[in-house]
Amino acid sequence: MHVVAILALDGVSAFDLAIPCQVFAVVEQPDGTPAYEVRVCSDRTVTTTAGLQEPFRISSSYGLDDARGADTVIVAGVAPELAPSPHAVEILRDVAADGARVASICSGAFVLAAAGLLDGGRATTHWMFADRLAAEFPQVEVDPGVLYVDNGRVLTSAGIAAGLDLCLHMVRRDHGAAAAARTARMIVMAPQRAGGQAQFIEYPDPVQDSADLGPTLLWMQENLERPLTVADIAARAAMSSRTLIRRFRAQTGTTPLQWLLGRRLQRARELLETTDLPMSRVAGQAGLGSPETLRHHFSRNVGTTPTAYRAAFRG
Repeated sequence: MHVVAILALDGVSAFDLAIPCQVFAVVEQPDGTPAYEVRVCSDRTVTTTAGLQEPFRISSSYGLDDARGADTVIVAGVAPELAPSPHAVEILRDVAADGARVASICSGAFVLAAAGLLDGGRATTHWMFADRLAAEFPQVEVDPGVLYVDNGRVLTSAGIAAGLDLCLHMVRRDHGAAAAARTARMIVMAPQRAGGQAQFIEYPDPVQDSADLGPTLLWMQENLERPLTVADIAARAAMSSRTLIRRFRAQTGTTPLQWLLGRRLQRARELLETTDLPMSRVAGQAGLGSPETLRHHFSRNVGTTPTAYRAAFRG
């Protein structure tokens, strides 16, 4: 039987820990027998993080060393500011070297990164932690816009509920689409979700700073529906186009037109969530011109279509 070991480290997210327990426990072979043996592995009683004023504690009959020999080892999300257990890091390196499949849910990616298992590859985590993961582990290509990344023997998922998508994906890999669909029905979830994590990211408002680009950013935000060019923006900022581009990249990390596109997509998302406007009106008010242009940029940057986004988030 395929053994799935889930590492419950101190600071573990209770929801992240429960996801693989629930998913893999209900998968059955064609003869009705369990497809997986699930172990929760922890060296001692650990404290959870579940958004509670009084976190609760979890203990298991399996120690961390019981993860050795497992076919799949999953690291449930942990508080990213906590240094990972050296024992857990050692075990992850050993099981990966022995050929086990390793995976992380949400911020569990920090533990895989500390073990060096994400080096030179693409990975994801909760969008709130993506910048931190990229800064602490520059050798990892962090993609904050997807629900999960499958690199073969190493897999990572985005924030919290995306762990469900990752676990169903692993079931699909192991036992086929029909088994994944049956499992999805058992946990009352779509077998595959449309889009990626980008549709859940919140973008901060422009910073007001009279001595810098703040006023220009606010003006751009207030004029999204206008066909602004770099020259228009530079004139508003009272500087040359070359200076504008240089300062923009230094202060925002992107170009004026890319920043503008991001704000227009954010406006489109707000309109799709809060109004019943036809797509032509949404595109016009967001400054994206036509429904075709809206669909193109929305699918490319948000990972789903405007229609599907509205169906998921309206109201």
